[in-house]
Amino acid sequence: MHEPAPMDDLATPAGTRAVLRRFGIRPLRRFGQHFLVSSRALDAIVSAASLSEADSVVEVGAGLGTLTQPLARLAGRVTAVELDRRLLPALALGVSEHPNVRIVSGDVLEMVPGALFDGTADAVRKLVANLPYNIAAPVLLRFLDPGLRVSRLVVTVQREVAERIVALPGTAAYGRLSVAVQFRARTRVVLRIPPGAFLPPPDVESAVVEIVPRDAPAAIVPDEDEFFRIVAAGFGQRRKTLLNALAHGLGLPVPVVAAACAACGVDPRARAETLALDAFGALTRVLHPLPAARAPSDSRGGS
Repeated sequence: MHEPAPMDDLATPAGTRAVLRRFGIRPLRRFGQHFLVSSRALDAIVSAASLSEADSVVEVGAGLGTLTQPLARLAGRVTAVELDRRLLPALALGVSEHPNVRIVSGDVLEMVPGALFDGTADAVRKLVANLPYNIAAPVLLRFLDPGLRVSRLVVTVQREVAERIVALPGTAAYGRLSVAVQFRARTRVVLRIPPGAFLPPPDVESAVVEIVPRDAPAAIVPDEDEFFRIVAAGFGQRRKTLLNALAHGLGLPVPVVAAACAACGVDPRARAETLALDAFGALTRVLHPLPAARAPSDSRGGS
């Protein structure tokens, strides 16, 4: 019979290697599997999550349970989501002493996010996870849905993604993801993590990001879908001026876009990466209602 692996062992390269050998597991690149083996990074994630027994936590990509164990000790309820069924026996054994943990197997992007939160109706909902790099952006945008009432998201992501999440207007990293997240929340980078903090080491650096949803969106708009369509159009052709990008992306005559920019005090020769959220909001209010979209799409993510 396998003995549970202590959390301190899992947060070290030797401990994680031992568990992987014990269960005959080889990390798979297609699942983006890089197991955290840094107690410093683990402590930073848990500290930023500000956990209490009132919390209902969802962890995406629970892996071997390295993060799941401290979450279970501090939060009231934890739902550990893991896609790779090969990891489930090790995960289950690692959290076997924590009855407040529910393991859910499957693709989180095919699940109903609200159904993952356990506990009472007044539980404080949080997402705390070392997100697989290939699904980080869509997971964040799904859990930022105001209807979910998530109060805090603390996630480890690729450093490039972290920089895009917190980027300010006028910087190279500022783009659609920056606007989509900051429209809903305040953001900050908690800690940068070198590749050696993971096993196997990824090819890039990572970062822990804290995301705290706002009580109300950062910009007042008559239609949020239109707001995100305008953002998507603006960033859709980054080398074009705002005038041409919006006219092409929204299917509007150039004079209409020029008049909207003038009404908002926005330079039509500027590019989207220079516009703050309130400027995108002002354009949305002036251009409302927009003509029907050419094809249905989710315009919240992207670069």
